[in-house]
Formats: sequence, structure tokens, C-alpha cells
Amino acid sequence: MVAIMLVDARGLTFEVRAGGPEGGDPVLLLHGFPQHSGEWDAVTPALHAAGLRTYALDQRGYSPGARPADVGAYRIPELVADAAAVLDSLGVTRAHVVGHDWGAIVAWGLAAAHPERVRTLTAVSVPHPAAMGHALATDPRQKVKSAYIALFRKPGTAEKVLLAWNGATLRKLLSGVGDAGAVARYAEPMREPGALTAALNWYRAMTGADMKAVAPVGVPTTFVWSDKDVAIGRTAAQACAAHVTGDYRFVTLPGVSHWIPDEAPGPLAEAILARCAGTEEA
Repeated sequence: MVAIMLVDARGLTFEVRAGGPEGGDPVLLLHGFPQHSGEWDAVTPALHAAGLRTYALDQRGYSPGARPADVGAYRIPELVADAAAVLDSLGVTRAHVVGHDWGAIVAWGLAAAHPERVRTLTAVSVPHPAAMGHALATDPRQKVKSAYIALFRKPGTAEKVLLAWNGATLRKLLSGVGDAGAVARYAEPMREPGALTAALNWYRAMTGADMKAVAPVGVPTTFVWSDKDVAIGRTAAQACAAHVTGDYRFVTLPGVSHWIPDEAPGPLAEAILARCAGTEEA
């Protein structure tokens, strides 16, 4: 059974979906843009069945009680500090950490800055920030894939484009998550006053210096990538290995889009469980 918890950390209040056996090894789940903790709902049953306790966090800007107005409040170090502070508030010393999309960037940052807090890392869709930097510098196709970021960084303009015609563009962006009901589940919260701006502030606060500051990761790590991802190309995905010094596995899901937790929850759960168990799939 999943319960919604309100967790106070760093002067903010975060919503957390907790589930699984209370005595199980903890797993921190970090969502991406423009979703929320519900993106893990099809993944967690397998984790719970394996005896793991999951905490799916609605991150800064997504939890209504954790929505500061200043763009600078959404820099990567702040997001990483949130994750560590939420673990503190939950009484969790070390956790398996899983992140998708922007949540993966937070997970990479947490594993790099606080390896003592991260038992294992499973990053989904987005590789280590240095791998992204390499791809953007060397691969013209990645530059095209990442061109949308320029729009997202424009205050006011991005909101207008994404929310026009009852959020038609936002819904199109999310079309890979499933049917109209699945799309609405993520799109509707973004239409609440201030919600989309807060989510877009992650892009607006992003700096090259903050991305470069994420050090190589030494914890046991799995990177899960899908070859139909419209945002992340093969160059970035394959460059990821160079920035992990610990045990590393690269899992490719053929024919799957960017929205891996929604589109391929079974294979993703298998990859997470293999990493949490300290094993690798054959």
C-alpha cells in the first residue's frame, strides 16, 4: 500500500509516496520533467514484492510546499541538497537511488557529492552530466535533440507555448507516456498556477559550471537508456561509462521512448532490482 507523506526539509515541505515493507532496504525515486512521483507507480510493485521500501519524492517546484520563486533556488546543488535532506528527515542513512530525466541529474549529483548516502545508483535516460557535455560538444545530432532547452529557458515564452490551447503542446510532449488519461495525469498539475514555471526553473537555473562540478561517480551504477529517446542520443549514452569509477552496467531498451518508467516499467524494475542486489543481468 502506498501512502502520501509530508516531509519537512530545508524549510520546505515535500510530498513523498512511501510504499513497500517498512523494514525493507530504502529506495529513493526521483522523477523528471514535467512529471511527478506518480511516474514510478508501475515500477514500484516489483520493488515492493522484492522486499524494498520505496520513497518517491515530488521534488522542488513540484511539491506545492516546496516552490520558491527565485530561479537560483533551482540550481543543481540545491536539488541535490533537497534529496539528502529528505533522506535525513526520513531517517534513512543510505539508500538505493533511482532517477529519471532531471531526477537522474539529481541522482548523479547526490552519488558524486554524497557517496556515503548512496548504496547503488540507477540513472534512467539521462547520463552523467559530463557525458552530456561531451555529446553537446562533439555530436551535431545531440545539439539538435537538445534544442528545446533554449525555449524552456525563456521566462514567459515557454509557459505560453506549452500551455496554449489548453496545454496542447505540453500534452504532445507527454504523448509517449500512454493514453490520454496518462498524459492528463502529468499535464493537469502543470496547469496549476506557478507549477510549470517552477518546473521550468530547473532549466533556467542550469549552468555549465554546475554540470561540470558533478564529479565521477564511484558507487555501483546502472545507466538505463532507450534507443528511441528523442532527447538523449547514443553518443551521450555511450560516453557515460567514462564517468563511473565503480561497478558499471549499461542497459539499452530497444524500441522504447524517453518515458521509460511509463512505457517499460517491467524491464526497468528488473534493471533496478539487479543493481540493488549487486548483480548484473546475463
